[in-house]
Amino acid sequence: MTRIVREHYPVEKLPEDLRDGLPVGATVTVTVEGGSPRQPFDVRLDQILHDARPVGPSEARMRLARSGVSATEAVARIRALRDEWDR
Repeated sequence: MTRIVREHYPVEKLPEDLRDGLPVGATVTVTVEGGSPRQPFDVRLDQILHDARPVGPSEARMRLARSGVSATEAVARIRALRDEWDR
């Protein structure tokens, strides 16, 4: 999450709806907090970790086959990513 704090911010620079009830010429502290909405990956990861259970070799092979990626291709991708850090 991102947090931005501005101290001694002039009231005149605030949007009109935020100036209501504040004295003209005063300064305020403005705090803005924001976060990005959860990404599908985060939601899926939470689900995987929540429903975690041991997976046997046969089920792992079946899941890999459903993904459309061969074991050789998966290993090649992992090695390529690993090798990026060695450069």
